[in-house]
Amino acid sequence: MWVGLPKTGPFEEYSARYDEWFERNLTVYHYELEAILELLPAPEANGLEVGVGSGKFAVPLGIKTGVEPSEKMAIKAVKQGIRVIRSVAEDLPFFDSTFDYVLMVTTICFVDDILKSFREAFRVLKPYGCIIVGFVDKESELGKQYREKRNASVFYKEATFFSTQQVCTYLTDAGFGDFTFKQTLIPGETKVMIQNGFGRGAFVVAKAVKNGKRKHSARKRFPFEC
Repeated sequence: MWVGLPKTGPFEEYSARYDEWFERNLTVYHYELEAILELLPAPEANGLEVGVGSGKFAVPLGIKTGVEPSEKMAIKAVKQGIRVIRSVAEDLPFFDSTFDYVLMVTTICFVDDILKSFREAFRVLKPYGCIIVGFVDKESELGKQYREKRNASVFYKEATFFSTQQVCTYLTDAGFGDFTFKQTLIPGETKVMIQNGFGRGAFVVAKAVKNGKRKHSARKRFPFEC
């Protein structure tokens, strides 16, 4: 049973602190949003955010549907106008080929099985749909700081960080290809804060396309919707 797992516990207990981080770090937040926006499909595309939280990314990016295991976070997102379904990334309660794109922002470090999560995203995407993954690269200076200080963080104590190369490997194994990258939070950079590629920025956005075939069962059960 996924409700109450340790990785969701901090978001239940400290949901207000989560939102306060964005208020204190508006510049960082805006750069992350902009980097994602540069890879987002057309506004009319049907998107899903997995790990929607309180809607900090879904709302400004125009995403109407989200999946979130934390009840308190889901309630906040619903109040922002998001249709939120309580579930986890490894078990998306949607039929095959439903969405044009799937967004995951700082979500992969909290999932139990990253490959299964990507395979579920692959399943619910339409042919040639795309997944967009935003994450802190563990090889970056910020990623190293997060790992070193994770025991002092209520949110990252249970987190698993990944390098860009690892994320690409998992996405490839899930059936994705045609990669595109954006990076931001680049040390020492004061002018061009969002750049193509990866390796310099702490926050990386990877976009990959569903261009292969993978067999999945068409289901799903009726979801629990907030």
